[in-house]
Amino acid sequence: MSSILALDDEQDMLALLGRIISEKSSHELTTLGDPQQLSQLLEQKSFDVVLTDLKMPGKNGMQVLEEVKQKSPRTAVIIMTAYGTIESALQATRKGAFDYITKPFRKERILHVVEQALNWQRLQQENIQLRQKLEETTTLPTLVGSTRLMQSLCDQIQKVAKTSATVLITGDSGTGKELVARALHAQSLRSSRQFIPIDCSTIPESIIESELFGHVKGSFTGAIRNKKGLVEEANHGTLFLDEIADLNPSMQVKLLRLLQEGEYKVVGSNAISKADIRFIAATNQNLAEKIKNGEFREDLFYRLNVINIRLPSLVERKDDIPLLVSHFLDKYNSLYGKNIKKVSAELMQDMLGRDWPGNVRELEHTIERGVIMASGESLELSDISAGGTPPKSAAHEFDDSELFSMPFKEAKDMLIDRFHSEYLSRVLSRNAGNVSKAARESGLKRQYLHRLMRETSLESKSFKRNDPE
Repeated sequence: MSSILALDDEQDMLALLGRIISEKSSHELTTLGDPQQLSQLLEQKSFDVVLTDLKMPGKNGMQVLEEVKQKSPRTAVIIMTAYGTIESALQATRKGAFDYITKPFRKERILHVVEQALNWQRLQQENIQLRQKLEETTTLPTLVGSTRLMQSLCDQIQKVAKTSATVLITGDSGTGKELVARALHAQSLRSSRQFIPIDCSTIPESIIESELFGHVKGSFTGAIRNKKGLVEEANHGTLFLDEIADLNPSMQVKLLRLLQEGEYKVVGSNAISKADIRFIAATNQNLAEKIKNGEFREDLFYRLNVINIRLPSLVERKDDIPLLVSHFLDKYNSLYGKNIKKVSAELMQDMLGRDWPGNVRELEHTIERGVIMASGESLELSDISAGGTPPKSAAHEFDDSELFSMPFKEAKDMLIDRFHSEYLSRVLSRNAGNVSKAARESGLKRQYLHRLMRETSLESKSFKRNDPE
């Protein structure tokens, strides 16, 4: 319900306004016959619209306008007068009046102007909310940390974001490369357009060209209709190429042309399509070594590496761990309806002493697991399971009562995570940490196996043996 104040020294006019507004709307109306009481009233209550007479003893309508605008700039003020002139109307609008009405007026006129003022008021509020939402999405809320390394990273993002330069993000698995890519997009001039991520390590070589560029009906078996590619979806926006090091040689050539010329061909079509895209790529691999081994094109590397943003590992910024723990504790308290207020000194000391090979991702999964398992208001070391750095949801035994008391999605994800961890641990152990052999035995693509290992914080070196095969 909107609140309206009518201010006039004539009680008959206040009564008329009361009848008009109460009969035709559900707005809350306050009337005031003495303008000298305005200051006290404004201290007690705010109004969406103020209707004020121009000529009043003690304080005229212009003074009312100035006082209202000083205390509440977004309040719409409508001036009413029986002495209307062009000069007074112009003066009122220059000082911020929403409109100027001459007496006598028709009730339809006053209602129309009041509704216009309320619509303006609502639009102002919506604009404020939109600006707040935009600010929330561009202040890097998920890049948590106060160390010098993180401050430098945020400064670098802010400098680069407004440009159209191609960015290559490097860093170990779990350091937050996609978060940085999204922050770059959110602060860019393309933020109103699409951010399209694609993981080059998980899409089979046989279909990645179609996924990127799209295809026309009948271009290959199974192409029963035209398909729009991710490049077209990202047009005028940002395309994020995650795990770029795993892109096959044929696609590297096609991507190079897209980067150089802004051109590509839809699969099955001879027509050249154009795209205006901001490119961001990421990898946790050594591209210089890949180039040396002939696995990655040097010219593509130079096209991608216009701006390089390196993400520090968690062990390089251990002072950020308490902030990260607090952030994830708030996040999963909210998600799981818990009220864990603190982390025990023993658990915090344990976390500060770990190496965190899975980086921030591993820390987050550890806190999530702890929040799920905790029963008190303090997160304890026993809640995250003891002994070393556990893989994501690793090897924690659940009885049926625990598992089936969780929400379906969380229980399912927990079981899948545990299966991935246990399965990969066994197949890597049998093959002494040889990822290629483990991939062949399990029937998985090597790139996909690598991704599962990253997600479960498993490292092949942990399974290597000194004895000969």
